[in-house]
Formats: sequence, C-alpha cells, structure tokens
Amino acid sequence: MDSINKLLAVRRSHRKFTEEKVSEADVRQMVRAALIAPSSKGLHSPEVVVIEDVSTIQALSRCKDMGADFLAGAPLVIAVLADSSLSDVWIEDASVAATCLLLQAEDLGLGACWVQVRGRQTADGKDSEQTVRDLLGVPQRYGVCCLLAIGHKGMERKPQNEERLKWEHLHTERF
Repeated sequence: MDSINKLLAVRRSHRKFTEEKVSEADVRQMVRAALIAPSSKGLHSPEVVVIEDVSTIQALSRCKDMGADFLAGAPLVIAVLADSSLSDVWIEDASVAATCLLLQAEDLGLGACWVQVRGRQTADGKDSEQTVRDLLGVPQRYGVCCLLAIGHKGMERKPQNEERLKWEHLHTERF
C-alpha cells in the first residue's frame, strides 16, 4: 500500500471468497499485526486462534442468530479474544488488535470481514461467546470479541466514497 490514506479508503468488508487457501506467510503477517497492536498498559491481553478446518468453520458459521453464515465460505477464520483477568479493557484491546489484523489483510490483498461475537446469541438463544469457547477450547477467562473471515477476494468492492463522509459528525473543542 502506498499510504495509510489509501489503505483506509480501500478496506471494505468482504463476505465472498475464492477457494484458494491463505498462505502460511500471510497468516503469520496478519497474526503479527494483531500481536503488535497497541494495548492498555502494554499488557497485550489479546490472543488469536487460527482456524482452517472446514468442519470447525462450518460450526462457527452458526455461532450467532444472524450475520455469521458467510463464514462457511471462508478458507480461514481468526478468532480474536483477550484475557479478561489480565485487562479490564480487554474489549478495546481485542478490537484494536482485530482492526490491525483487518488492515494487514487488506494490505496483503486479502478480503476480510468482522463477525461480532461478544453480546450476541445463537439461533436457539445460547450465548455466542460460550459457543465459540466450546468449539475452540477457549478457557472461560477469555472474552471472545469477534471472528474474522479471511480469504482471497471473491468479489471486488469500490473504495469508500469520500463524498459520503459525515463531516457533520466532527465537533471541535465541544460537542
């Protein structure tokens, strides 16, 4: 990428992927981005689980009532979680780590999309976080922030439309 400005403009959510696997080098680069992300007090509470097993990804696609089914078509899913016993702001730390990972995916030319887990429920009313913990063997003290679907782009998306920016949401000095 030439600049962060271009990267931010072209980073869009992708929910369709080709069947091509994501290379081990690219996975490592994305995980690195999550692990070096800034965190509260430098505690680095976020951790990730890399999932390529098709049956596990299929099960994860049912981890919430709506908005996760497209995971089933992703060749790679990365769960972003954090140790809630280590940091009282684990949600923020995990969100920053996930965002860095998403930006790295785009920089590598990959498509990706965030699937919210925390605060969601399965179709039969079970807690989505607990569902993911059970599927991935995650200890209870870890909060599950999100799942990131990642793969080679199965569709093209236009960059963000600068004309649609809501500059009226900018406030200076006071609201």
